[in-house]
Amino acid sequence: MAHQNGPVRADQLDWRRTGGVPLPVLEAEIMTLPSVRTIAFAAICILASNVMAQQPGASDPQPYVVGNPLGLPITPNASGSFNAISGNVKVFGAIYSAESCSYDPARDLIVVPNRGVGQDVQTNNGWVSLINHDGSIHTARWIGVQNPGVQRSRMTPPLVLNEPLGSDIVKGVLYVADSEGGTSPNDPGTAVIRRFNMQTGIPAGETRVEKSTGFNDIAVAADGTIYATQTGAFGQNPDPGTWQVWKITSGGAASILVQGAPLRQPNGIALDPRGNVVVVMVGTADVLTFSPDGKLLQTEAAVQSGNDGLVIMTDGTKYVSSIVNGGVSRIRPGQKAELIAQNIPNPASMCYDAGANQLVIPMNANNALAFIPLK
Repeated sequence: MAHQNGPVRADQLDWRRTGGVPLPVLEAEIMTLPSVRTIAFAAICILASNVMAQQPGASDPQPYVVGNPLGLPITPNASGSFNAISGNVKVFGAIYSAESCSYDPARDLIVVPNRGVGQDVQTNNGWVSLINHDGSIHTARWIGVQNPGVQRSRMTPPLVLNEPLGSDIVKGVLYVADSEGGTSPNDPGTAVIRRFNMQTGIPAGETRVEKSTGFNDIAVAADGTIYATQTGAFGQNPDPGTWQVWKITSGGAASILVQGAPLRQPNGIALDPRGNVVVVMVGTADVLTFSPDGKLLQTEAAVQSGNDGLVIMTDGTKYVSSIVNGGVSRIRPGQKAELIAQNIPNPASMCYDAGANQLVIPMNANNALAFIPLK
């Protein structure tokens, strides 16, 4: 989370003592002397001017950098020096309101976009963590080590990562379903797909889809075509027209692929080995397979409804996680679904960690990851 910097209150100070007098009290008494106040003020001005002279201007462009792995310094410095954390130290955490993950075969690590706080609290608060197979941290903040605000905006190129939801890695590019807007009830959201170079972490472009209020999950084909779900409306009388699957070409042309029934709050999305588009939903237990042009090809069913995550293996086996009911269904080709895990708190979008043959599931507001070994 973001931390606000501000003046230190007296009750935050260590109550060191000099001659039995609390140091803050002693300092306050000394500062009442006029000559001391004048000298102290002058010294502060000189110190401040020296510090400011050594600091780059708030608007000066800065090179784009990503965070170091665990160790010091956290952010790369000009000298390039770095000392890794001791080998006998293992650290867990770094995850905050994560919705999805992806496996990076080049690094053999799990890539987890963190949503941070909501847009109505602070914009540009997201970051990306790199996680080891056992759940320990490799890099707490890889993309987004900088604080929101000027630290991100003055980089070349600037970093914008608001509330990343779905993610996918294809041909060395990290795709994330992000958004703009949503800072207030009167600020409508707009879907944005952001891309990052997986080798450097540098932003590699974005695609705004003005006619969508925001995407939930994404799946990316080898040619760069993006398929995305807009979960849409809930409630007593939801508008089926808001339940949508989008198709975005590599050139940025966006269109609705499927809208309304048989969709009902579409959530997780993935591509099967034949390149077909598979969608799971919150509103039903249905697992729908569409052709790339939007024709319904197959309807299967998970054990539970309220689904979010979807992983499809090379043999066609599907794994489906229910964010509402806490289970993970396995659907082997031609077979009925079976539960392989139960009662997970809020399992969101899943990824397959090929390096360890396991499912990795962000647990949303629980700020954690669940790991399910596959046999």
